[in-house]
Amino acid sequence: MTTVTTSFTLNGKAVQADVEPRTTLADCLRHKLQATGTHVGCEHGVCGACTVIIDGAAVRSCLTLAVQADGTQITTVEGLAPNPTELSPLQASFRKHHALQCGFCTPGILTTAHALLSEEPDADEERIRDVLSGNLCRCTGYVTIVEAVLDARAAYAKNTKHAKVAR
Repeated sequence: MTTVTTSFTLNGKAVQADVEPRTTLADCLRHKLQATGTHVGCEHGVCGACTVIIDGAAVRSCLTLAVQADGTQITTVEGLAPNPTELSPLQASFRKHHALQCGFCTPGILTTAHALLSEEPDADEERIRDVLSGNLCRCTGYVTIVEAVLDARAAYAKNTKHAKVAR
């Protein structure tokens, strides 16, 4: 078994992991680095549960090899909050609007919405629905999710940080 070392910044901290070249970023995050907030659903890039932010762009970590992440900056759902005892504005809005039920899809939806609002803090409902259409939720019907994202926009309008959203 050949392993390689991949190094990147994870939620603001430099990390490294020895992985087989075929190891997905999702598996590296969950099993090597214990960032278990990143969920693995379909393993085909369809459901969006594994979405993380790499260098500002929302990316499916089940379709990305860990070695491809070498030298990047990665934010997972664990990195969205300012600290472990405080929610980010987007997370607080999800709580306020009851925008989750089982919670399995929530990390991917939060990271996707964060990337969108970081780039487009004035995204309208149609744009939010379009971007979130790549994240499957079997419980909510998306109404409260969209309401939560709309409500969180003001907090992002104040932020000068920009992310890239896959189109």
